[in-house]
Amino acid sequence: MGNYVGGAMEENLKKNQEFMLEMNRITMERQIQMQDQMRERMMAQQVAKSREMFLWLGSFYAVAGGAMLAGFARTKKPAAIAPLLPLTFLVGYQADLAYGSKLNRIKAEAENIMQYERDLIEIPSGLPTLSSIDAGRIRAQDEKKYHATSPRH
Repeated sequence: MGNYVGGAMEENLKKNQEFMLEMNRITMERQIQMQDQMRERMMAQQVAKSREMFLWLGSFYAVAGGAMLAGFARTKKPAAIAPLLPLTFLVGYQADLAYGSKLNRIKAEAENIMQYERDLIEIPSGLPTLSSIDAGRIRAQDEKKYHATSPRH
């Protein structure tokens, strides 16, 4: 009888472990999916923000450019249209970011950095370990204890 109960308990324990592993796997998959969806939403918002900024910059460029060209036509001084050059680069950059392939080039460069230049993105002193976190916590408690402020009278 004892052998039968022990076997049943062992089988129950094994099923419970399998269930827990499956639940952990599902939870991890859900977390990964949630993080990916949040990343996608944030990126979509950034692209929308870039497009909105382009509309504003493009409008400013058109109005300012027209005014500069009118000023040049009246005065014939090249200084009147000189600001068009940097504004053209600014609007061009924003247009490329909002509607062009700039984001794809940025992504490709990020992948290149992750693959070939890992030293640029590594955390100084590496990832924190449980022991380094505990040591920091204990150090903070000690500092608090030794440097406690006394009540002023």
